[in-house]
Parts: sequence; structure tokens; C-alpha cells
Amino acid sequence: MVIADNQAQKALVTGSAWMTAGSIFSRVLGAIYVIPWYLWMGHAAAAGNALFARGYNIYSLFLIISTAGIPSAVSKQVAHYLAGDDYASAKKLFRRSLALMIGLGVISAAALWGLTPLLAMQNGHVDGRMIPVLHALVWPLLLIPPMSIFRGYFQGFAEMAPSAISQLLEQLARVVYMLGSTYLIMRVGSGDYVQAVAHSTFGAFVGAVMALIYLIVVYWHRHDEFVELATAPAAPTKTLLKEVLQQSLPFIILDAGTVLYQFFDQYSFPEFLQHFFIVSQPQQEYLYGLFAFNTNKLVMIVVSLASAMAVTAIPLLAAAYTRHDRQGVAAQIENILRLFFLVMWPSALGMAAVARPLYTLFYVDDPLGESMLRFNAYVAILMGLFTVLAAVMQGLYQNRQAIKYFLIGFGVKICLQFPLVYWTVGFGPLIATMIGMAVTVGLMLGALDRQYDLDWSRIGKEVTQLLLASLVMYAVTALVVAGLAAWLGGMRKLTAVPVLLIGAGIGAGVYSYLVLHWRLADDLLGSRIAGIRKRLRIR
Repeated sequence: MVIADNQAQKALVTGSAWMTAGSIFSRVLGAIYVIPWYLWMGHAAAAGNALFARGYNIYSLFLIISTAGIPSAVSKQVAHYLAGDDYASAKKLFRRSLALMIGLGVISAAALWGLTPLLAMQNGHVDGRMIPVLHALVWPLLLIPPMSIFRGYFQGFAEMAPSAISQLLEQLARVVYMLGSTYLIMRVGSGDYVQAVAHSTFGAFVGAVMALIYLIVVYWHRHDEFVELATAPAAPTKTLLKEVLQQSLPFIILDAGTVLYQFFDQYSFPEFLQHFFIVSQPQQEYLYGLFAFNTNKLVMIVVSLASAMAVTAIPLLAAAYTRHDRQGVAAQIENILRLFFLVMWPSALGMAAVARPLYTLFYVDDPLGESMLRFNAYVAILMGLFTVLAAVMQGLYQNRQAIKYFLIGFGVKICLQFPLVYWTVGFGPLIATMIGMAVTVGLMLGALDRQYDLDWSRIGKEVTQLLLASLVMYAVTALVVAGLAAWLGGMRKLTAVPVLLIGAGIGAGVYSYLVLHWRLADDLLGSRIAGIRKRLRIR
């Protein structure tokens, strides 16, 4: 039992490392492009930001609906079959699901094209700028659903490298196309910012092409190995698809969790804002762009860490559940929580500490934007924890409970949004999101504790120590950033780079030292930590 737990823990850490690396590089690329993109958009940057965010929110929701939660369900069911040595059923499930996803991709692309006039509505009329943006986002819907099935299949085998590498390739190709097309349109061509935004969103299709080609090549090279494993007869197609479809519905709702929050913000915030205040369209787009695009783009780098852990956790938990290993499931949940806070506390608080130089580097030195980024970094902790806990509950087949808890939290956000916009304006949607997510997370943790009797004395002690280390890091980093900003006489793009590097570097050093000195990661990450401590002469 101890050996199995250690192997599962090692698989969790290794898989999370691969998915984290892929997610981090992908998200960082997806954020860095903003610097030249924002510069080249010129006077239209704020309007372009808001337009891009509105289009992508709609696209993200269609993408989740078009995949129907099937890739995550495939990952979960493949792990379930492999735990029972049923390789033939795993292989057959992949092929049937791939055909299904190609069809769903076509249907969702056609639906987005047909519904574009309705989805482009803003303040009671059709926003003509949204039409070409949404039409550009139709094409990636054809490729991403089948591409995600390849990722789910590999993840079911606990092989995270193909998914991670494909994410990086996808983002790299997307960013290259976005920047190239934006430069040609805004600096060389017509200067039409709507056309530039439309081509920027079309970059998702270019990225999907590159990622899909890579995944097909990897699968083709591994094809013979998968065939050799599949010796016994497979389950009937009807049984396989019925099982995966039953598992997929919860993934639709829960994978769409953060997107639904943003979707609600997109259509409610302008209406609520105009109900309470007299604001021009540029002011409205500025405020919406701050929390929905500018800060969200940076904060999602932190949330992607949780997404990486969630993807790794699902097949591991499903395998333990299939073996009826209750103790192993409890140990896995505890390890997931410890790993989450080991990474998330310093990431979120570190981003909050360097909010001013970070926001200035990507956009401009804007006190409101910097404050919103700082607050959004705290919200990211709850968003990330929701992502992980939703994955845990799905991996343990507690789908109905997970959906119920999400809907309760979402209902809380809907009820609070109206008064919070009145009281706090642009911060209202973020505060409502934080409270709604906190309610859902609390309910999920309570349910898992009741069923698996988690060791909260151990988890609580370690999580508290990690928080203390992160707060020390935050204080030191914030002081360094404030001191450098005062010494430099303000913050500009050129000075933001050294301030950011020095502040982040010192903060990372402080946190790493405290984690090593207090031995907070030894049990989770193994003997290599002791070797690092010895080489650094930390007692």
C-alpha cells in the first residue's frame, strides 16, 4: 500500500511538473505578446482589448460546449480501463470519441456562425465590430475538439508530456501569427483595429493546426505499442460511449465554471454600470477591459498552475477509486492540496507584490489597473482551488455534488453582482466572483472531508506554514519594489523590467529559502529536496 501511494505521489508530482511547465510557458507566451500588441494597437488599444475579451469569452464557452466535457471524461475512463488491464476498451474508446468530436466540432462551428448576430448584441443593439471577430473564431472550433481527444487519451495513460508540448507549440504558432498580422495591419496597412483583432483571434486556428499535427505524429509513433497492449476483446461501442457521455456532462459545467463567471460579467457589467452611472462607451470599455482582459490575462498564468494539477489528478484518482483504495484516495487528495498551496500561495502573493511593475510593463503605469491586478491575484487562489477540487470530485465520480456546489456559488455571485457594482464599480465583478468561489470551495472541501476523513491537522499545519513563508516573501518583495520605484522616480516600461526582475528574484529566493529551511516540501517532493538543501548549506 505504501509503495502504491508513493508511486501515485510521484506520478502526481511528475505529471504536474510536465503540465505546469507546458501551461506556464503557454500562458507566459500568451501574456508577453500583449506588450508589442498593445503598443502597435496605439490609440485603439483599450477598445481592442475589450473587443478581444468579449469575443474570446464567447468562443471559450462554445469551445467547452463543443468538446462536451468528453476529453476529460476520456482521460478518466481510459485510466479506469487501464487500472483493470482493459487496454482494448481504452483504445476503442479513443477512436469512437475522436469520430464523435469531429462531428461536434462541425456542429459547434456552424452554431457560432449562425448565432453571431445575437451574440454580438451589446446594450440592446448589434455591435458590428463583433461580427468579424466571432467569424474568425469559428475555424478553431473545427480542430480543437478532436485535438483535445488526443490529449485526453495520453493523459489517461498518465503521459503528460505530449499534452504539455502540444500546448506550447499551439501557443507559439498562435502568438507568431497574432503579432505578425497585427503589425502588418496597424503599422503597415490600413490601421483598422477591428480587422487586427479579428486576425488576432484567428491565430487560435493556426495554433490548433500546429498542435494537432504534433499530437498525430506522436500517436502514430506510439501506435504499435498501444496495439500490442490491447489483447483482450474490447467492450461494446454502445457501452463505451454511454459511459463517457455520462461522465462528460459534469465536465461541461465544471470546466466552464470560470468561463461562465466571465460570460455573466460580459453581459451584466455594462448594463449594471449604465444603470447606476453616466458613462461613455470608452469609459465602459476601459473599466471592462481592466478586469476582463488586462488583469485576467496575467492572472490566468497563476490559475493555469491549478489547471495543470487538475489534469494530472483526474486519472490518478479514478484509478485509485477503481481499486477501491479509500486510504489511497485520501492520501492523493491531501497531496493535491499540499502541492496546490506550495505553488499557489507564492505565485498569487508574488504577483500581487510586483503588480505595479508587471502592469506597467504590459500596459501603462495605471494605479487603478495595478490595484485591480493585485486584487485579482487574490481571487486567483480561489479560482485555482475551485479548478482543482472540481477535478478531484469528478475523478471520484461525485459529479452531482460538484455541479450542485458550483451552481450554489454561481447563484451567490449573480445575487451579489448588482449591489457590488454600485458600491465598488469595476471591482464589483471580482468581489462577487471571490465570494461565489469561496462558497463553492467551502462546500467541496466539506464534502470530501466527510467522505474520506482527511487529516486536517497535517494539511492545516503545512498550509499555514506555506502561507507564512509566502507572506514574508510578499512583504520583502513589496518593500523592494516600492523602494526601487521611489529611487527611480516613478515607473515606466523601461524601468519596470529591472524592478520586476529584481523584486521577483528576491521574492523567489526568500520563499525558496524558507521552504527549504522549514522543510515544508520534503515529504511531498522526496529526497532531492534534501540534496538541494545540502548543496546550498541550509540547515
